[in-house]
Amino acid sequence: VQFVESGGGLVQPGGSLRLSCAVSEVALDYYAIGWFRQSPGKEREGVSCISSSDSSTNYADSVQGRFTISKDYAKNMVYLQMNRLKPEDTAVYYCAADIEKRRCSSRWGTLQYWGQGTQVTVSS
Repeated sequence: VQFVESGGGLVQPGGSLRLSCAVSEVALDYYAIGWFRQSPGKEREGVSCISSSDSSTNYADSVQGRFTISKDYAKNMVYLQMNRLKPEDTAVYYCAADIEKRRCSSRWGTLQYWGQGTQVTVSS
């Protein structure tokens, strides 16, 4: 099973985008699900996480206060609302499940079900 990301695009600095990740019902029920990003020449970065157990969330310092992660059980979707976008947010964004835990923590476990990613470009 692979997750499917969508919603990327080109946006001006200060703009907004909402990314979507189509997941499985099992993943929503049992795994913490995260958004990650990677830009050329940089390591992959964990952006945000949402727990299956209590829907608690966490965020990277670089996006805290600007990004919001959420999920919709009826649609089996996880979203990443990105506001006040900056050029440094430019990257390919991916979602994946941490199959070792239900609750988000400071460290990622085994990540699976990576999608193909969606490109976000922030530029004027």
